[in-house]
Amino acid sequence: MNAMEILALFAIGYPSLMATVWICGGIYYYFHWERKQTTRPTSANDPNAPRVTVLVPCHNEGPNIDETIGHLFRQNYLNLEIIAINDGSRDDTGERLDALARENPTLKVLHQVNQGKASAMNNGLAHASGEIIVGIDGDAVLDYDAVGWMVEHFLRSSRVGSVTGNPRVRTRSTAIGKIQTGEFSSIIGLIKRAQRIYGMVFTISGVICAFRRSALEQINGWSTDMITEDIDVSWKLQLSGWQVRYEPHAMCWVLMPETLRGLFRQRLRWAQGGAEAFLRHFSKAIHWRNRRFWPLLAEYIVSIVWCYSIITLMLLGVIDLILTVPSWEAAEDVLGWSGGLLIFLCLIQFSVSFYIDSRYDRTIVNCLFWSIWYPYFYWILNMMTAVIAFPKAVVRRRGQLAIWSSPDRGEAFRE
Repeated sequence: MNAMEILALFAIGYPSLMATVWICGGIYYYFHWERKQTTRPTSANDPNAPRVTVLVPCHNEGPNIDETIGHLFRQNYLNLEIIAINDGSRDDTGERLDALARENPTLKVLHQVNQGKASAMNNGLAHASGEIIVGIDGDAVLDYDAVGWMVEHFLRSSRVGSVTGNPRVRTRSTAIGKIQTGEFSSIIGLIKRAQRIYGMVFTISGVICAFRRSALEQINGWSTDMITEDIDVSWKLQLSGWQVRYEPHAMCWVLMPETLRGLFRQRLRWAQGGAEAFLRHFSKAIHWRNRRFWPLLAEYIVSIVWCYSIITLMLLGVIDLILTVPSWEAAEDVLGWSGGLLIFLCLIQFSVSFYIDSRYDRTIVNCLFWSIWYPYFYWILNMMTAVIAFPKAVVRRRGQLAIWSSPDRGEAFRE
């Protein structure tokens, strides 16, 4: 087997292996924990439940903030405090928040100059009274039992430092939005279930997450110079000995990009955030005491190598169209027979994940046709962003504030 054939086999073999790992882990998680859970969290409407503070960082969320805060007021959790942090919004977000606070005393509003989401979360933490901190985005709609479901994990084990919830895409008016719906189920949801089984979670979902206050204080809160504060805080917690868990019942409905430009910018930021976390924490992660983190570290390294190998194969394919490459024909044979196996595994993965997630979102089946195109479209997109993002993370100056800007939130929510 020549080098070209090995490269082609790796290009197909790696995602096939990971798909198998995710399928097995997701199935085990479902039968071991998920299927046995009750229909309501035991802490719901319990006056003796731990004090929870919900932090809502906001930047230019005028069109969405009333709906977001309104759903928090209706949470099935009694001992709840809500703090909204207006991070230098240029629209009417601040005025809307102040009006909501006058109507409901459970809401506290903080105003600050634009310093980014991590800074806003740290500001909110300093004013919070809860022993458990929940963070959601300013355009998210939280399920009424979500807080209760996440609190359950902190009550069961003192080692739990964070619980990540289950984001559900609500912008489904275009093909891109519908494909993302399948992605959040078959890729993101299944990966988090599998990683929970194998011991380490790559990242919480920043749009819906909960933290033990003492754990946050131990790691000095959120890093204000990281492009994706959720990946960074996940790594800091786990490398400090805390557990990160996934709770699929803690649902949160989110707005996602439905244009190629918005989607590319979002995925580029995610990829750069992962690279920054890897570069920042690599030296600590390779210590023997953090050996349980090594599989996650290895998976990230191999995934980056895979992205560059795909780029190499694509370039060689283009070259072959111009100048015949002797070994390319053998590589094409490998891609041909092994590609069928990968497609078969993808279909199994979608079937398993859609079956599991249908208990939370019965309309997800309507997105099955669009999800079939995920491997052809999103793998190329994610591969391109990873290849571009890693050098950006290497040259980005440490200590530079990660200031956010308003993302593309989908065609159905445009003004």
